Amino acid sequence: MTKSMTAFARTSDTQDFGSLVWELRSVNHRYLDISTRIPEDLRAIEIAAREKVATVLKRGKVECTLRFKSGVNHSAEISVNEPLARALVTACQIVNKQLHQPSQMNLMDVLRWPGVVEMQEQDLAPVNQAALSLLDAALNELVENRQREGERLKDMVLQRKEAMEEIVRKEQARRPEILKAYREKMLARLEELNASPDTDRFEQELAYLAQKMDVDEELDRLNSHFKELSDVFNRDEAIGRRLDFIMQELNREANTLGSKSVDMQSTQASVDLKVLIEQMREQIQNIE
Repeated sequence: MTKSMTAFARTSDTQDFGSLVWELRSVNHRYLDISTRIPEDLRAIEIAAREKVATVLKRGKVECTLRFKSGVNHSAEISVNEPLARALVTACQIVNKQLHQPSQMNLMDVLRWPGVVEMQEQDLAPVNQAALSLLDAALNELVENRQREGERLKDMVLQRKEAMEEIVRKEQARRPEILKAYREKMLARLEELNASPDTDRFEQELAYLAQKMDVDEELDRLNSHFKELSDVFNRDEAIGRRLDFIMQELNREANTLGSKSVDMQSTQASVDLKVLIEQMREQIQNIE
């Protein structure tokens, strides 16, 4: 299935330990470029998160942002290091006895002393596991969005391919007509000049010009590229680079068609082909 490289996904989960939110944003890029923003407490899952993304996506610049808000119950859980607190109080009392003007002990000063008040450490193992599971859900959503956009891009490209096929069919049908019109044009010009051409020499020149402006091979190659373009969309793999290569080949044949043109209609056909190719190329830049 055709996938776009441009998409967005957001998933969230709330449990006893708190709330998690993943936001994934991807845009087109030549290769797979993964950047992560993960809270310091959950940094242990970064490598596993990158591996999950690389398993699912093949191309694109992907920004992965994780937000974590600890639960209220956990945030309120603190403990006091009683031995340290008692030691501080005793020390303060001893010092106070040595002073001429003893000061009253301040409770907040004791609590502010490093190590007296300890926040209970949260067990992050279930949080890490939940975050990775939530990432799977976010990746699934991102892939679905990329596939949906990819199908739209595929339709746009194939519509333009069909328009190009119609132009090529008309040009193939016009080949005998073009040569006949060119022959009549040369004869009319000779009549204007009151010239009596050597019939054999005239036919030789006409055959040479017909060979020079023959574009049957280019038209056949265009049709071959059209078929390959349709076949590529049926592949279950990243196809963006192959599509870009086909665009280069199509553009080369369209340019040759224009350089061999001998009438305005053929020149216009070449221009129309190149316009459609450029429109397809713009869409293909977003295909994985």
